[in-house]
Amino acid sequence: MTEQLKLTKSDRQKVWWRSTFLQGSWNYERMQNMGWAYALIPALKKLYTTKEDRAAALERHMEFFNTHPYVAAPIIGVTLALEEEKANGTEIDNTAIQGVKIGMMGPLAGIGDPVFWFTVRPILGALGASLAQSGNIMGPILFFVLWNAIRMAFLWYTQEFGYKSGKEITKDLSGGILQDITKGASILGMFILAVLVERWVSINFTVNLPSTKLSEGAYIAFPKGNVTGAELQGILGDALSGLSLTPEKANTLQAQLNSLIPGLAGLLLTFLCMWLLKKKVSPIVIIVALFAVGILARLAHIM
Repeated sequence: MTEQLKLTKSDRQKVWWRSTFLQGSWNYERMQNMGWAYALIPALKKLYTTKEDRAAALERHMEFFNTHPYVAAPIIGVTLALEEEKANGTEIDNTAIQGVKIGMMGPLAGIGDPVFWFTVRPILGALGASLAQSGNIMGPILFFVLWNAIRMAFLWYTQEFGYKSGKEITKDLSGGILQDITKGASILGMFILAVLVERWVSINFTVNLPSTKLSEGAYIAFPKGNVTGAELQGILGDALSGLSLTPEKANTLQAQLNSLIPGLAGLLLTFLCMWLLKKKVSPIVIIVALFAVGILARLAHIM
């Protein structure tokens, strides 16, 4: 019977320390993937002994990854557990590992911002600033020490939590738990993608369409000559009630699209980018093309 490979506490601490540099090599194509792979190197060296196995392990962790840099820790922990089981002969394919990573990074990213950027750091910053304003040198020191103590402790304990949770997941692979998690992660990932498309993908067409002539009573009929106070009061009341200031209503292509299916253009653009990625078009090429099309459309007064 071969000896089971096991990541020691020291191995996991090396990963924990390296994970603090998750965004050290951030890039537009795969974002945090290089920092992610860099963090896992000590564990992969321990689990895989041959050059080929190590290269294959690094290659599968060079895929796209992006989340809040601090909540990546529990995902790292789960990944360590999955890699440990895979190195010991458990049937875990690359798609399952990548699916768990993608499924976790979206929901956890939504937790990191409000907890760290909008709660912990402002509170500690206010505490440090109040001391600094009174001339106390402990203000910035206190902020630096407390912030990093909380950050590093969170990274370690959530990584350990993820590692132990991942071990529980891999105990029942025959029961389909990992497959169910992967399937659920894919569904959740598509849901998160839809939310992000609606929020971040915005296309506004500036093309004007023929105006529509309004019927009487749908617009304000301004009196000729001098306007009395009562007439001015009536005009302002009509304007506030929503009557048009002109007898014609201006129409735009964007307004017509919004009245039919809001966000349709952004959704179609997202589907186009997904199709191009499926056709193995480089993300860098897609990004440059989007910049070029946007600039040309702006110069042509289309967007």
